[in-house]
Amino acid sequence: MNPDMFTPTQTIGSVLCCMCGVCMQPNAANMCLRCLRSRVDITEGLQKSLAIIHCPECNTYLQPPRTWIKADLESKELLTFCIKRLKNMNLVRLVHAEFVWTEPHSKRIKVRLKIQKEALHGVILEQTYIVEYTQQEHMCDSCTRIQANPDQWIANVQLRQHVSHRRTFFHLEQLILKHGASLKAINIKEMHQGIDFFFGNRSHAVKFVEFLGNVVPIKKREDKQLVSQDKKSNSYNYKYTLSIVICPICRQDLICLPPKVSVNLGNLGPIVLCTKVTNNILLLDPHSLRSVFVDANQYWRAPFNTLLHSRQLVEYIVHDVFEHDYKSEVKVGSTKYLSAFVEISRVSDLGKNDMMFTVRTHLGHLLNPGDHALGYDLHGANSNDVEVGKYKNLSFPDVILVKKCYEETLQKGKMDVMKNHKDGARKDDEYDKFLDDLEANPEMRFNLSLHDGSKEYQPSDDDDDRSMSEMIADLDLNDYDDDEEEEEAVVDHDGRCISNKMEE
Repeated sequence: MNPDMFTPTQTIGSVLCCMCGVCMQPNAANMCLRCLRSRVDITEGLQKSLAIIHCPECNTYLQPPRTWIKADLESKELLTFCIKRLKNMNLVRLVHAEFVWTEPHSKRIKVRLKIQKEALHGVILEQTYIVEYTQQEHMCDSCTRIQANPDQWIANVQLRQHVSHRRTFFHLEQLILKHGASLKAINIKEMHQGIDFFFGNRSHAVKFVEFLGNVVPIKKREDKQLVSQDKKSNSYNYKYTLSIVICPICRQDLICLPPKVSVNLGNLGPIVLCTKVTNNILLLDPHSLRSVFVDANQYWRAPFNTLLHSRQLVEYIVHDVFEHDYKSEVKVGSTKYLSAFVEISRVSDLGKNDMMFTVRTHLGHLLNPGDHALGYDLHGANSNDVEVGKYKNLSFPDVILVKKCYEETLQKGKMDVMKNHKDGARKDDEYDKFLDDLEANPEMRFNLSLHDGSKEYQPSDDDDDRSMSEMIADLDLNDYDDDEEEEEAVVDHDGRCISNKMEE
């Protein structure tokens, strides 16, 4: 006989509730869910309301006895802080917790908790209730001292860079916001050619200076001034000043190396381009395609200045590209260079004269006839650099090309020129140029998330270092539909699991 032909159906017996007589599935208490909830309250003894202390200046919450925790509204940190403040939570099992929306100015925080607890005769009940937190404003000790005397700082970091532009500070600002390096600063002031950071503790200032040394080449000096002393207890109070000078060499600067530095770097140059600045300086010889890293110690032992900077770039148009030297192709990091000869002319000379230049460039893999490029005009430049006079019979090329200029940048530049002419004043577009450099250079966007400074920076797990064009190219709208369907299925699956557990 085939056992699959007859399958007995299994039925679950039902009993009557001992309180109300409703037919139900049997359980250890022989009571229906409604009667159990009316007689047993598993939230008894748990806190339903609580007062928490909040500092409005630094947006921190007091964790008794003296610890202040920084947390934003509806953040994971604030939810964890609120749950830990509740007493007797070890008597129940916490299943789920979430915020309930309240008005931001109401000084109330509501959290919905779902808990489980064993009731009569081993029956497990699940119940949801809301805990209301009253937010009391009270400044922390550090903010109280600052409000009483804003100049009550212990350490001052004076950050300076002696250049005519602010591109380095724009990039440094994004790195500081990304890594939260200035969170301990009690005050920040913009100064001429730099910024001052004030700290309430010397260790915070030293840590900030260490961060700066890891992202830019710096030279530091520390001084201290005696504020007060107590000879009986042998205690002294000092104010510390840390003077930080950033290397004046910036990306895309043209440099004439001193003879001793050129020899120490293996007879590099002497005319070189700075292609990258981190805690090291990357120098590239545009003719031999040799590149050398110079660290901060090497630079400050024998410092050198720029011959021409990025504000002196001239726009050229490419007429012909020939004699590609594919054997000399090199790759430095993720950037590729290829030597070639190009025939170019200044865009400003079009229609005025027929002056053409045939120069060698390291951008042979990028340039094509008809393209525009930015470069340094050494043919008409008047240089007063002292290092140039130390070389005998040094011949300069007519032009050194620095980067390819794309159509979007050209159109934007023309619009800025028209707008400046219309307004009758020159607009400070250094920040716009910094954004253009970020868009065109993936290496500058590495480990960087752009932030405009209008509100407090909040790092996220999905920070992307790609440009806008790269993200649009990778965009696929079909992926979003699939993700929504999977999310709904997961929610439905979780809902069924919860309902099954409640029925059991």
